[in-house]
Amino acid sequence: MAKAPASKKNSPDHSLVFKSAVGAVVRAISADAELEVSFSSDRPVLTADKARLAALPRTMSMRDVSIARGQGDAMAMRLAAHDTKMHNRRSPADPDAKAAFDSLEQARVEALGCVRMQGMKTNISHMLEDRMERAKFSQVTEQADAPLAEALGLILRRNLAGLDIPPSGQKIVDLWSDHIHELAGQSLKTLSQSVDDQNAYSLAARDLLSDLNLAPEFSHDDPDLAEEEDEESQDEASQKSSSEDQPPDSEDGQSEDADMDQDDAQGAEQSEGETEGSDADLEEITEDAPSETSADATDQSLPDGANALANAFHYKIFTTKFDETISAADLCPPEELTQLRALLDKQLDSLHGAVARLANKLQRRLMAQQNRSWQFDLEEGVLDAARLPRVIIDPMQALSFKKESDTEFRDTVVTLLIDNSGSMRGRPITIAAICGDILARTLERCGVKVEILGFTTRAWKGGRSREDWLEANRPQNPGRVNDIRHIIYKSADQPWRHARDNLGLMMREGLLKENIDGEALKWAHQRILGRPESRRILMVISDGAPVDDSTQSVNQGNYLEAHLRQVIEEIETRSPVQLVAVGIGHDVTRYYSRAVTLLDAEELAGALTDNLADLFDEKPKASSSRAPGSRRRAG
Repeated sequence: MAKAPASKKNSPDHSLVFKSAVGAVVRAISADAELEVSFSSDRPVLTADKARLAALPRTMSMRDVSIARGQGDAMAMRLAAHDTKMHNRRSPADPDAKAAFDSLEQARVEALGCVRMQGMKTNISHMLEDRMERAKFSQVTEQADAPLAEALGLILRRNLAGLDIPPSGQKIVDLWSDHIHELAGQSLKTLSQSVDDQNAYSLAARDLLSDLNLAPEFSHDDPDLAEEEDEESQDEASQKSSSEDQPPDSEDGQSEDADMDQDDAQGAEQSEGETEGSDADLEEITEDAPSETSADATDQSLPDGANALANAFHYKIFTTKFDETISAADLCPPEELTQLRALLDKQLDSLHGAVARLANKLQRRLMAQQNRSWQFDLEEGVLDAARLPRVIIDPMQALSFKKESDTEFRDTVVTLLIDNSGSMRGRPITIAAICGDILARTLERCGVKVEILGFTTRAWKGGRSREDWLEANRPQNPGRVNDIRHIIYKSADQPWRHARDNLGLMMREGLLKENIDGEALKWAHQRILGRPESRRILMVISDGAPVDDSTQSVNQGNYLEAHLRQVIEEIETRSPVQLVAVGIGHDVTRYYSRAVTLLDAEELAGALTDNLADLFDEKPKASSSRAPGSRRRAG
């Protein structure tokens, strides 16, 4: 009798083995055995007790392995060789200067790792190249679009550890190199001589920022600073002695409370500190800087029908004279728009089959909702073909016409609001533009009008609004300090064929900057409220929380996020507009009652059509008093 074939042993999951190994290495380098190391589809983040690395692809290449190792090495060295309190004391207040100061410090800790452990050099190099490539720095042509902080970091890594400038970052270094060496050449040499001493290095870094006119001159012998350092050292000593005298239960309780406070403070600052280069691997590493609000109070649940945030939060705008609402056709010459549209069409070719299937699926579902009905045997209307024989036999026969009954479904308008922030660069913004194109064409066939809008800022780091704020002697709590730009790609009454080229503008380099979501959502909501249609749907596509470094640096923590929550609550509880959101790689369900989160931008087209079809399956709101809890969550 033949034996049954032996069952094959389950092959080991190499990704799990690799993740475990990376976690062990990170904990060993950081000298923190309790550090929690995880991999997530969200952006990489480092806190006091957690290191979150970017998710690995299903099929890992050697480059993917090196990138993940580089992220882990950089985070581990940050924990091992970085004094947060000292860094915060020396950090300048100006957002541009602070970004440069943070970049210099990160370059120092990574260079230390490369010098002490040669294996890090390859990993850090691959990580940097991946970050520069994702940020599209190789396509930057003007100094205004090249971040000085990134250029400084790359130059310092080369000087301190011999790391080559990544090919994708070479352009931003070329744009700034002469300026940096001309004004701060000596300070660069001083930095290179003090890499092992964070105290001396931070002082030299402040001198470099002063040489570059980014920050005021910093006194090395500031008596207030020395006094502050003495007080902190005394506090640490007293805390240590008091903790030794306390019983174990009390000590554990204090430790847990301290950890919770620290996590809350860091969580608030991470939301505040997300930058437009946030798809970079280490942009999310934050400091434990003191904040007026250590916890995000807006995360608390809100009572149904009560506008709690409106009573608790007052949003201010420093100036609106530099804001603009502009048509896409006015932002770009017609010839360039045509070229950009051709570039978008090339991207669309690879998705042609999927696009056609999605469009047909959505159209079938929407057309089925129309429930067409006809009235027959009328005196006037459309000639009824079924009655033609009767007309031929007896031309004088009456009642040979028909008329289609009006349907409530056709009285609908959809607004698509697309985040045009810098973190949407690359595949996300391409997919968003393609989906806008799909929806506009498909819904137009079904008799549904579509408006496509975008939002960003006119400049990085505040623009002319911030210059006015500086000239006004920096008043406290000024509110929003940036020049917003709201873009109309396609108005609701404009046929798709007239606006098709406008969607190509999203592919233009330099368009995508920062994002102030609350004001954009309010603007889109006001536009759709003015429409005559009885049913109005507003769909938001975004990849994260609102980010504007200039505004967030001069106001209380989570200022823009609190305003976004306020606007969402107002729409969801008081407006007849149906609101749905799609998050790309970022959980937006914590903001919107009805939302879906996508881990991959490739899923966006399917999610848009499915959620839009689901909205049409439901009955329109009967009134604006409907409680938000009664809505079904998408996804």
